[in-house]
Amino acid sequence: MSTLEIFAVIISIIGVGLTILRHMWCWFFNFLAYILYGYLFYTYQLYGEVILQFIFLAMNFYGLYFWLKTKQQEHEIRIETPINSHLLYQIILTAILGLFFGISLKYFTNAAVPMLDAQLAAFSLLATYWTSRKYIATWPLWVVVDIIYVGMFLYKDLYLTSALYAMFVIMAFYGWKKWKVTKQNQSSNILA
Repeated sequence: MSTLEIFAVIISIIGVGLTILRHMWCWFFNFLAYILYGYLFYTYQLYGEVILQFIFLAMNFYGLYFWLKTKQQEHEIRIETPINSHLLYQIILTAILGLFFGISLKYFTNAAVPMLDAQLAAFSLLATYWTSRKYIATWPLWVVVDIIYVGMFLYKDLYLTSALYAMFVIMAFYGWKKWKVTKQNQSSNILA
């Protein structure tokens, strides 16, 4: 456990907490967390996670833009309901792309757990995309992904990060519940 890991954990908790609350500052804290974890994962040879952090940085700007745009139009950050067939298609595509990414990591790097690392990276990207689009489905996906991350980080002796991801599981359940209530209130306001 290093000072870097401790700081990254604290910043990550703040970022996810603000995301649950649909607060615009979540994007700043998440941006900082991606930088910190990008470096930390590099030192642990989790290259899929390093690449993921860089992609998260780009998606962070997309999410910030999308949330700002929506907020300017509707004066609040509304939760959206996607079409289930689109979600299924995105899940299948993500699994296939994760497989190709894992094969690349396995044969072209000395990645510690290439296939698992790649699939988790791919599904984390999908969950981040869903977050930026304000899909409530982001939260159950994060629950599953974060549970698997707990095991991978335990395997790599990143105990504090593993504890963080265990906390993320709880936070994702809470976010799911909170966004459901918000979505119901939004639907009620539209019908009223």
